[in-house]
Amino acid sequence: MTDATAPTGAPRPRRGFDANRLFVMVCIGIPLIGLVLFFVYPMAVVFLRSITQPDGSYGIGNYVQVLQTRGFWRATQHSLVMTGATTLVSVAAGFLIALGLYRCSFRGKWIIRGAIILPLLAPSLVQGLGLIFLLGRNGLVNRFFGTEMDIYGFWGLLIANTLYALPQAVMIIGAALVLLDARVYEAAEVLGTRPLRQFRDLTLPAAKYGILSATFVVFTITITDFGNAAVIGGDYSVLATEIYSQVVGQRNFNLGAVVGIMLLLPTVLSYYIERQTSRRMSNKSTSDIQPFIPSFTAARDIPIAVISFVIAAGIIAVIGIVIYASFVTLWPYNFALSFRHYQLELAGGYSSLWITIAISIGAAVGGTLAVFALGFGMRHASGLITQPLQVLAAMPAAVPGLVLGLAYIMTFNSTSTPLYLLYGTATLIAIVNFYHYHTQAFLTVQTGFRQFPGALEEAADSLGAGMGRVARDVVAPFMTPMLVSVLFFLFMRSMVTLSAVVFLSTPDLSVAAVAILRLDDSGRTSQAAAFSACVMLVVVVALLLMKGALYWSGRRRGRGV
Repeated sequence: MTDATAPTGAPRPRRGFDANRLFVMVCIGIPLIGLVLFFVYPMAVVFLRSITQPDGSYGIGNYVQVLQTRGFWRATQHSLVMTGATTLVSVAAGFLIALGLYRCSFRGKWIIRGAIILPLLAPSLVQGLGLIFLLGRNGLVNRFFGTEMDIYGFWGLLIANTLYALPQAVMIIGAALVLLDARVYEAAEVLGTRPLRQFRDLTLPAAKYGILSATFVVFTITITDFGNAAVIGGDYSVLATEIYSQVVGQRNFNLGAVVGIMLLLPTVLSYYIERQTSRRMSNKSTSDIQPFIPSFTAARDIPIAVISFVIAAGIIAVIGIVIYASFVTLWPYNFALSFRHYQLELAGGYSSLWITIAISIGAAVGGTLAVFALGFGMRHASGLITQPLQVLAAMPAAVPGLVLGLAYIMTFNSTSTPLYLLYGTATLIAIVNFYHYHTQAFLTVQTGFRQFPGALEEAADSLGAGMGRVARDVVAPFMTPMLVSVLFFLFMRSMVTLSAVVFLSTPDLSVAAVAILRLDDSGRTSQAAAFSACVMLVVVVALLLMKGALYWSGRRRGRGV
């Protein structure tokens, strides 16, 4: 009788062993152990190495030595000047392109969108390679016009970094512009407000958080980039190349750790400000937004369209010339097309490409499962646990890839810990790739969990389904599009990243981006272009597969399967 009168929706009393609680603990515990072992611990090792003096004692002697070095201050000045100039140009150009895509009316926007994506599909050093083929001493421009332009140094690095950072600026500012409600502009039109004043009083104030967020993101990825600086920087040293020189060139790990910690300071500050800006921008968002459909205004749309297409053409030219040069028989003397450069003279040939694909798949699959488990566990844990976990899970974004890679070589290349068994393995490279981009993947999954209707979970629980089954059969299917996007993001970034893995590459284990760098360093630039084209082909195929998976998932959900 008691059972018959009990509310049907009440959770069942559980006696003895609580499988649900254990499942939540496992979902939180395993990712947490990973964060401690592969992020917190390596970063602590870097800090300790930075204060370890030659006699084994602890002190600030290494910092004093570095701060008294003219090379460090020169690299710091170069990094700040370069980063400031790149941020200014990238954000300004990104704002104009985003304005053209979302607030203007003209044809051919798909060309601009496609061009903006291209730098994300290639290793960062590809922009440097493309500029060498276009504007280098033996580049097309110098050969055609008979000039002697020298692209190495500040100007070449500025252009390369701008092309590398531009997609981030366009996407962030574009996301802010999409949130502008069309009804506000309709009201302004009714009141007779002129377009210029609408732009000044409506568009700019509403987009300011997106512009600020893009500014800090571009600053962070530019000051920490290694690929373009290594390829086209020439004698223009920056902090990233200074770290590489200390560790690889001089084998001075302690001083390299000092420079790494110094590089960490501006990125941490930039990341903190960016997160505060993003939080304010998200707080202003609403689900009741009427999309803005722009009408053609010649005085506004034609200039912005011309600027957008010119920038898009520049991106296409820089990436396209790399692909073209990979087929040129002997640059710049014999432009007959052939496949000779695809017969790599690098030791191991294409083995590093296959290894990189395997590493990227492992990082993508394992990383997606880890962030999904962590998000699911945090959804069912108390606030005392979730708050510090939220902070810890977001911290990797503030650590440059070069610093994280440096931390890994210092941590896992020591026989004093069992973790030494991971050194020199593909597993460790997959792990560093995942934790390099852990924050972006985690925040994306968290966004999906916020959109998940709790009523579905309550209904499954009332039917007696355990947490494991709810996660597998209810939550995961609902979040499939988000999880597929995270999977592809981790795969793509693992395929093209250089800074996080440059220290972990060994003669027996090399990844594609490092192989491209070595080919370029040895003077085989055309073969570096060929290898870059192969990497881009793999990423494009993965992108098409992702689009297909999302389309298939959408059709299944539409049919209610």
